[in-house]
Amino acid sequence: MISMIDIYQYDLTVSAESIDVLGHVNNREYLRWMEKAAIEHAAALGWDARAYLTRGETWVAREHWIEYLRPTYEGEKLTVLTWVANIQGSHSLRRYAIKRDKRLVCVGATEWVYIDYATGRPKPVPAEVAAAFTVIADDDPRLLADGLIRLVRFIPHHLG
Repeated sequence: MISMIDIYQYDLTVSAESIDVLGHVNNREYLRWMEKAAIEHAAALGWDARAYLTRGETWVAREHWIEYLRPTYEGEKLTVLTWVANIQGSHSLRRYAIKRDKRLVCVGATEWVYIDYATGRPKPVPAEVAAAFTVIADDDPRLLADGLIRLVRFIPHHLG
């Protein structure tokens, strides 16, 4: 079984501010929730913004990928899940799943790049930073046990 610190989870209730002119959640909100999950996950592992900036380093998003599977509406309760799929050199792939009850409403991924804050240039992820995150590869049998393995088929291979 994968621990909830390996796969970070938070629950939210969709607010009126998240609704667009079509009466459902605006696409930008999913990205906002994914970013919030990534930041909170890192902070829960001891790597909040202050910890990175004290080192003169930080993560920046290079690419986001999102697939919207079902609309969501005001008042609905959603669960946002995120985990680190790999860390290689200066890059890391983070995956996301957003669920309503047990049904997926959205899946996504972000390629993050670790940079020197002063220069803006990529640098290898320091060992102590990488060690804080459990990497859950797409073929990890624990994903199958938690019923999450089906998520990875949605995410383009060039992000993996």
